[in-house]
Amino acid sequence: MTRTPLSDVACSIARATDLFGDAWTALIMRDVLTGIGRFDDLVHDLGVSRKVLAARLSRLVEEGVLARERYQERPPREHYVATAKGAELYPVLLALMNWGDRWYAGEAGPPARIHHLTCEHDTTMVAACAHCGEPLTVDNTTQLPGPGGQIGPGTQVIGPLIASRAGEHPA
Repeated sequence: MTRTPLSDVACSIARATDLFGDAWTALIMRDVLTGIGRFDDLVHDLGVSRKVLAARLSRLVEEGVLARERYQERPPREHYVATAKGAELYPVLLALMNWGDRWYAGEAGPPARIHHLTCEHDTTMVAACAHCGEPLTVDNTTQLPGPGGQIGPGTQVIGPLIASRAGEHPA
């Protein structure tokens, strides 16, 4: 089945999921950000075919999310490391993990914990307002038009909805 590319949709969620929207990519990033970066280790951990893994890794490198780094000269061997762009996916993965822990962990509980090294406490991801610190929810936020917003493929209904809010909340 051919995937419809979303890179031209005037929506940051669509553009991000164009790269990040399949399960293998999310799991590859989970592993790399946790410290697993060698190709064979990724194949073994994920149980993914070498062909699929090679294609996903190639795209992540092409997009500047991962970089190949040499760790041995003879024979030459490389592993994958997150770039700054890739490391910024960590909070996205933590938010997804938090949601999965809440709704799919099962009776045994979550399969992993996040431990904050600075304060030495286990924690969870909280999306909060950058100005006041209040947690962000669907009930206390709204989407307003941004400078790159436009109505087109993928935004035929949501584009006008967001545009209609332009005067409600001045910047």
